[in-house]
Amino acid sequence: MADPSEFMTAFAQFISSSPTSYHAAETMSALLDRAGFEAMDEKLPWTGVAGRRYFVRGGAVVAWIAPERVEPTTGFRIVGVHTDSPALKLKPEPVYDNAGWQQLNMEVYGGPLINSWLDRELGLAGRITTRTGENHLVRTGPIMRVSQLAPHLDRSVNQALTVDQQYELMPSYGLGSEPDVIELLCGQAGILPTEFGFADVYAYPTQEPALFGNQSEFFASSRLDNLSSVFPGLLALLRVKSPHDVVVFSAFDHEEVGSSTTSGAAGPLLSDALTRIAAGLEVGGDAYQAMLARSSCISADAAHSVNPNHVSKYDPVVRPLMNQGPALKVNAKQRYATDSVTASLWLRACEAAGVVHQSFVSNNDVPCGTTIGPITATRLGIPTVDVGVPILSMHSTREMCGSQDPQLLSRALEAYWMGA
Repeated sequence: MADPSEFMTAFAQFISSSPTSYHAAETMSALLDRAGFEAMDEKLPWTGVAGRRYFVRGGAVVAWIAPERVEPTTGFRIVGVHTDSPALKLKPEPVYDNAGWQQLNMEVYGGPLINSWLDRELGLAGRITTRTGENHLVRTGPIMRVSQLAPHLDRSVNQALTVDQQYELMPSYGLGSEPDVIELLCGQAGILPTEFGFADVYAYPTQEPALFGNQSEFFASSRLDNLSSVFPGLLALLRVKSPHDVVVFSAFDHEEVGSSTTSGAAGPLLSDALTRIAAGLEVGGDAYQAMLARSSCISADAAHSVNPNHVSKYDPVVRPLMNQGPALKVNAKQRYATDSVTASLWLRACEAAGVVHQSFVSNNDVPCGTTIGPITATRLGIPTVDVGVPILSMHSTREMCGSQDPQLLSRALEAYWMGA
């Protein structure tokens, strides 16, 4: 898949299939199955870990390629990403009447750009769980909208837009003739409303991803943070052949709300997987700790491209641009895990892949976000570097990246996994 347009077409299809972390995990599972990866059940003993394997936990996926036996120089080569994005999440007892409208009661998940949820046709997607514990993925088409107040009714709206998250961010669902939203979701799942237990369901923007620009050099979509790392990482994994080290792809959930969940980077998901993989390769105790010491991790998460309308918010010298390659993310306070050792590891991977690259560092007066990188480094003691595709409008429902950068990231990750 050398043609950037072919890569981006496949990327757009992946995004369209993945409106939530649960759908992303399902889409990844299908691609892994097709590539010959064997699904493992966490609840059963693993009788074999060599070869191409994976398992799913909610909206998270861990996949790996392991040799038949471990050499004295074998370590883990890990790429960590996250599958979730900021959104609006359905509350319990979600439907209420207001001025003749049916509205849905929702709460804010993560830190979205609130105004980007206004005046867009939205759908619902996620999972519902029956009273007996069965999970079903659900997804509607465009069924709701959060409408802004006209400037005739609020003359100050273009001077300072504020949105009350409890009373002004509730989607309008209909005028009373629609099916109850829980009944609608149960119908999507093929179950009776009496079987319904609980829902992890989110609003999602239904507008399709699109290339744009004079030469289709740009790409706009929801969830580029962080599917712009998930899809390139997954495709890189599918291309890896006969690696020396144990290659691991860990797609965590819940990064946008702190990662402290059973499927998040702050939980035991990755450490448990590494322990079980090592045990299956007959590596334990001190030998396992030595194997960790020979390991490394790339935390791949969207980076910031410079916004020409707000240059004062960026470092005056280091200003990443689109289509100039993935960015190495650096922060003195270790909000990113990059240091000189891991940065050099990343540069070697880019050079081996023939990939152009750049850097991102924050303006000293502007606090930066963080990633799963420092969490992974802290939990496992594995040297970690933070990188990502530069994007604009991060945390909007319509983010933007260069149309060449995701494929460049994918090539660099493949080179890293192959031992660069």
